[in-house]
Amino acid sequence: MIHVFGHKVPDTDAVCSAIGYAHLLRELGKDAKAFRLGELNAETKLVLERFGVETPELLENAAGKDVWLMDHNEFGQSADGIEDANIIGVIDHHKIKFSYDKPITYIALPWGSSSTIVAKLYEIYGVEIPKHIAGCLLSAILSDTVIFKSPTTTETDREIAAKLAAIAGVDDMTAWGIEMFKAKSKIGEKSARDIVLNDYKVYEFGGRKILINQVEVIDDSEVLARKDEIIAEMQKIKEEQGLFAVLTMVTDIMKEGTTLLVVADDVAPIEKAFGKEIKDNAVWLPGVMSRKKQIVPPLEQVMA
Repeated sequence: MIHVFGHKVPDTDAVCSAIGYAHLLRELGKDAKAFRLGELNAETKLVLERFGVETPELLENAAGKDVWLMDHNEFGQSADGIEDANIIGVIDHHKIKFSYDKPITYIALPWGSSSTIVAKLYEIYGVEIPKHIAGCLLSAILSDTVIFKSPTTTETDREIAAKLAAIAGVDDMTAWGIEMFKAKSKIGEKSARDIVLNDYKVYEFGGRKILINQVEVIDDSEVLARKDEIIAEMQKIKEEQGLFAVLTMVTDIMKEGTTLLVVADDVAPIEKAFGKEIKDNAVWLPGVMSRKKQIVPPLEQVMA
């Protein structure tokens, strides 16, 4: 059986692209099943519930299994045991940091979502997308492109999303997108640690590891009211994991910008990357919505 899964700390795109691609593989006569590498966030739970899709089974170790990697390509973001898995292919929309000892199928496109790529593959193979799969893929596109506000958004994302919305019966993509983000942005009873580890990835720049987390909200006031508590937890996590820095992006999709919370051994390279002074562990970055396109590249350029 082919195991199809996204990255650890799964977001909606990681989960839905895996669900969508596993279904396509089955339609093409392959024995395939979607899996997840962690607990689902509130947004993804809402999406699966709305479109009547079962939560994928948790995969604890990929060693010895045939696998497709979705929405990631770095082993550090993948399943335990990935070094001993048989990787059949990769579908991703992030920068390529991948090496493997044999030829495989590798599909990487600079689109706003891996689910956009999956939807396009249905079209290429001439396979009809069922309503529940269309709803999942559409939701992932809306999530990853921040309802088309992210600079990662392409015309292909918009065009494919419109087709998926028609199939899924979603008349107002913006309204559905806002409903999704409201579910994801509910801080409520979340601990500071859960907020800091909400949607994170660890990157290495010039031998220094940085954890970058993103919290996308409709109104950033609830998160920022707990700033001191969150900063203290970021410091703990930095020390526990031996990191150079921990960054938390508090992205307000209505203001179209990000308050970047920073805990670091040295803030100078971070200030240089964004051309702004960090005061009281925070800096406002107008227009910044995307981790992969607006946070990671300038840090890599300064620190690599």
